[in-house]
Amino acid sequence: MVVVLPLLLLLLLCSSPSALGANDKHDEFTVLDLSSLKPHAACSGHRETPPHNGSWVPLYHPLGPCSPSYRGAAAAAAPSLADLLRQDRFRAHRIHGKVSGGFRSSKGSYKEPVAIEETQVHHQAAITIGMGTQSMSSQRIGPAATDDDGTSGGPPPVSQTVVLDTASDVPWVDCVPCALAECPYYDPARSSSYAAFPCNSSACKQLGPYASSCANNQCQYRVAYPDGSSSSGTYSSDLLTITSGNTVSGFRFGCNQNAQAAGGGGPSPTNGFMALGRGAQSLMAQTSSAYGNAFSYCLPQRESDKGFFQIGVPGGASYRFAMTPMLRDPRRPALYRALLVAITVNGQPLNVAPEALAGGAALDSRTVFTRLPLTVYAALRAAFRDKMAAYRRASSPPQTELDTCYDFTGVRYVRLPRIALVFDRNAVVELDRSGILFGDCLAFTANDDDSAPAILGNTQQKTIEVLHDVGGGNIGFRRQAC
Repeated sequence: MVVVLPLLLLLLLCSSPSALGANDKHDEFTVLDLSSLKPHAACSGHRETPPHNGSWVPLYHPLGPCSPSYRGAAAAAAPSLADLLRQDRFRAHRIHGKVSGGFRSSKGSYKEPVAIEETQVHHQAAITIGMGTQSMSSQRIGPAATDDDGTSGGPPPVSQTVVLDTASDVPWVDCVPCALAECPYYDPARSSSYAAFPCNSSACKQLGPYASSCANNQCQYRVAYPDGSSSSGTYSSDLLTITSGNTVSGFRFGCNQNAQAAGGGGPSPTNGFMALGRGAQSLMAQTSSAYGNAFSYCLPQRESDKGFFQIGVPGGASYRFAMTPMLRDPRRPALYRALLVAITVNGQPLNVAPEALAGGAALDSRTVFTRLPLTVYAALRAAFRDKMAAYRRASSPPQTELDTCYDFTGVRYVRLPRIALVFDRNAVVELDRSGILFGDCLAFTANDDDSAPAILGNTQQKTIEVLHDVGGGNIGFRRQAC
């Protein structure tokens, strides 16, 4: 039997101070200037003032003009929509596999659990970190230079661009050698604080399925990818610099020496992945005593804008964020999950049974499109199409997964219905207008059925600061943060 939300919840949605609505409460619709979604040729910087503390760093698209390795629009050509959706399916299957305890390779079939990542970095978020004490001239021919006392001369840490990944556990960066004349990779031989973990060390044993072998009594790791590539090398530790005042001694990471890894073996906008998952190897687990096992990020609206990544709990989080409890399940510890109780379109809840959302929602930094249980997506699609009746539907959608597309030829300003996600304890998060469409299509898609949880993708997270407070047991949302 279909059950709608009770009247009491509707009243709360309208009156709760935790509801993150838009400024204009008198108009059900929000107006999107389609030209505002197009990136500029140069970096526009921050649209909003970043946090007022020293624990944040700029966040940017690795292929956009705000990236330090940007090489122009031609080098940053986006993949086809078909390729993007294929990679997004890999990502969603991996996340659903973590929830169910096995990797879902296709509808109705499963493989043994393996360490899976996908390699595309388009529509992703990256930050710059420092590793060790290596200079940028990292192509080493002879022994590393030392002072008279035999210690390192102390050059600054080498800058590395790493993709943020909230569903991964093992951080890794590219290590020398590489085929480039000016190799930008981290060189462990030049860092006096570098150490490789012995095979019998507790850190090596903690790797679990990511441990691959032992070489010269050095622990070896491996992370496999769906497209056949992989990251592998020596599991190591060194000094990590997040900001000048925020460093992590003995940071554990994979030193990738595999040219088949994402971006390995040639020019690449990224040098590795910063794992932010809930496993023992992630950045958050390694820094929990200093920063309370919490971080937040804000993904920018366009590739030419900057967002931010912040470690620790932001000041005033209890009243500045819409808070919802973080789901805790010892059988599914790896993901950040919350209970999604409703979705509203122009303030009206979708007419779906509560059981359809019982699986909760996994928040992910790298999945591009939000994926909903089948019946929930069908209800959202119907409500959205109804509110968009004034616009001409595209004669043929570009891909079957994005099945609600429009012909906006000659149209600059589009009146979009407001879409809000309602989480447990009345945490109402209205999506930014830039997080509703992808191109000319509704930026949501469906799971295979109603059994798998929803996945909140990064398109819908645009301009919202998303707080992952493991120590406090909450997930928070602050709208219009970047």
